[in-house]
Amino acid sequence: MQKWKRIIHRIIIGLFILQIVYGFYMVFFVVGGNRYPLFLRAVETPIEVILKRRLYAIEAWIAYAGLAIYLALTEFLPQKLSQLLDH
Repeated sequence: MQKWKRIIHRIIIGLFILQIVYGFYMVFFVVGGNRYPLFLRAVETPIEVILKRRLYAIEAWIAYAGLAIYLALTEFLPQKLSQLLDH
């Protein structure tokens, strides 16, 4: 059973990383048609493009937060609790 837990754990982490890469790719390479931040071109860019980029950026930040919370609960918290209980 431990082997299955490890496999599922790695799949979940992989999906979070895949979502983060996808969000980054959509923000910087697909939406807006350029690979760099908008900077001064943001004034000339249609609001629909800017809003799409923001939505993808929010999606990526949610994935960052989800990965951080997941790792905190599954990796770091058990280690800290075992250290506290050993002392």
